[in-house]
Amino acid sequence: MFKKFTEKENVSGITQLKSSVQKGIRNSILDTYPDIEPYIDNFLPKKDQFKVVKCHDHIELLVNSAGDLIFFRHHNEQWCPTLRLLHQYPFMLPQQQVDKGAIRFVLSGANIMCPGLTHPNAKMTPAEAGTVVGIFAEGKTHALAVGKTCMSTNEIRDKNKGIGVETYHYLNDGLWNMLSIKH
Repeated sequence: MFKKFTEKENVSGITQLKSSVQKGIRNSILDTYPDIEPYIDNFLPKKDQFKVVKCHDHIELLVNSAGDLIFFRHHNEQWCPTLRLLHQYPFMLPQQQVDKGAIRFVLSGANIMCPGLTHPNAKMTPAEAGTVVGIFAEGKTHALAVGKTCMSTNEIRDKNKGIGVETYHYLNDGLWNMLSIKH
């Protein structure tokens, strides 16, 4: 999604949101990620003026008043945390751990294949199909990627073939390299 993503090429507009819209977005994020309620004021305070950055391919980025990219979404689906936010709050998403052999593929933007999740050194947190997950790697502390499960963890274990997690955002992609938005 963000492989060749640059502010100059992909951003089409920045919208300052009304407070009612901001409240709605904040509430939908809290509904989706209830574990972050004690911490949400650290990156998305109630009185903060945050903006939505409209991008090509129906991508929207949520930017706080400091200009930090904190969430993104595609086609009006649920808001997903950026990797920088996930590194600060790793408990925010269910964690799926791939084995060491998958790391270089994940870092090049590849989707996570089922065998990479069922390997003896991999670990899966139970999740339904369509769940946004953090992709971690054996022996690493921080997440490598954010993606969405294509099938439930039970189906991944049973089938052990095909794409298990569709990768949305990964380390050193365009979104990662876009440190902040200048408004």
